Amino acid sequence: MTGGPRDGVGDAPAWISLTTDYGLADGFVAACHGVIGRLAPAARVIDVTHLVPPADVRRGAAVLAQTVPYLPVGVHVAVVDPGVGTARRGIALATPGGLLVGPDNGLLLDAATTLGGVTSAVELTNPHWLAPEVSRTFHGRDVFAPVAARLALGAPLAGAGPAVDPAGLVRLPEPVVRSGDGGLTAEVLTVDHFGNVQLAAPGGLLAALPARLRVAGRPATHGRTFGDAPPGELVVHVDSAGRVAVAVNGGRAADVLAVGPGDLVSVTATAEEPPGRPAGAEIGPLPD
Repeated sequence: MTGGPRDGVGDAPAWISLTTDYGLADGFVAACHGVIGRLAPAARVIDVTHLVPPADVRRGAAVLAQTVPYLPVGVHVAVVDPGVGTARRGIALATPGGLLVGPDNGLLLDAATTLGGVTSAVELTNPHWLAPEVSRTFHGRDVFAPVAARLALGAPLAGAGPAVDPAGLVRLPEPVVRSGDGGLTAEVLTVDHFGNVQLAAPGGLLAALPARLRVAGRPATHGRTFGDAPPGELVVHVDSAGRVAVAVNGGRAADVLAVGPGDLVSVTATAEEPPGRPAGAEIGPLPD
């Protein structure tokens, strides 16, 4: 690798991650890999996912934020970009834990928070860093991939374009989370491949709730993992991202509840307790 120090990355190896809604049926992902390979052949690329639902910026933001803390320090490219070719900006963000590259539509900011917060930001306007001809509809290939490759090789963030005020970056609306009166109501943040329903509520809100609950009016168990509920029944737990989630032991909670991202789900206490568990018993922390 050559070039100067990476803003926010230090001396880490040249890792690049890709998160998009491009799918796998076309050549879009391969084209991005090809651009990176031509400019930075030694860079190692991790494909986080290319199956974000088309134009679902919130889902892409959630996947990115929940994944980047576990990736090598490097440059993280995310492209879920329904505004491609419009006045929306292309940006690169420096954080204490790495760099983020993508559209200024709210996609990157939750991930930036998990990496320690935005320390500086630039708009991607330097034509020497972009493809010779930039398509109006494929900025992943022509803008974000070449910028990421140059950053991975050590080019300074300031070379990509002028600084922008982080306070002016586009942010997604805050999801709905309400708690009190023996329960909580929260917006569905994501639904994963298994049909598990992740709510926007932080996991700590479950601590005071009893062992028997109702989710959207249906009986559920407050558990620590899927097997804490009988087969086919709902379990409310804290997921691997630290959020309240609803699952079905052996099934798909999203189908049972008929909900998707953006819907509101209520979790309330019920007096009904399973045999052998005292009324009001709480689920304690997992053992070390």
